[in-house]
Amino acid sequence: MDERNESEIAKNLTSVERKSDRELVVTRSFDAPARLVFEAWTTPELLKRWWMPKSFGVSFISCEADVRTGGKYRFEFGHPSSEQPMAFFGRYIEVIPNARLVWTNEEGGEGGSVTTVTFEQRDGETLVTFHDLYPSKEAHDAAIASGATCGFGESFEQLDALLEELGGNSVR
Repeated sequence: MDERNESEIAKNLTSVERKSDRELVVTRSFDAPARLVFEAWTTPELLKRWWMPKSFGVSFISCEADVRTGGKYRFEFGHPSSEQPMAFFGRYIEVIPNARLVWTNEEGGEGGSVTTVTFEQRDGETLVTFHDLYPSKEAHDAAIASGATCGFGESFEQLDALLEELGGNSVR
């Protein structure tokens, strides 16, 4: 039996919503200050611990992130069913520490999305809003069909566990 009350369960739910033909918005509250949540999104050693859902069977091969406006990132993943690694890369368009990240997703060429993540601190918790804007309805449909948008809940549960390990709300 889960001893958490309904409000605790509801606050930790990940909401995934298709806002338009080109937009996907994911929201989730984390029981940690924005500074710590932002650090988990921008430090390669921490990103590697939560970014990819464990159930996907994918491992991080490398994680490079020069998190500054104009900086670049590159994540490479391996899967037992593939001899070649999968690479995800782009550049940071905007970086406002502890508040906002905006990056391109260039592995899809012209079909890549632009991702904006905001970190809004509220009473010791942080509301994270993840917004993907695709260049077309077709690019958005292809991302959904590929399964690229289905792991947010699990990834964010992994992030919850990492934040708790790092001290969550006890770290201010």
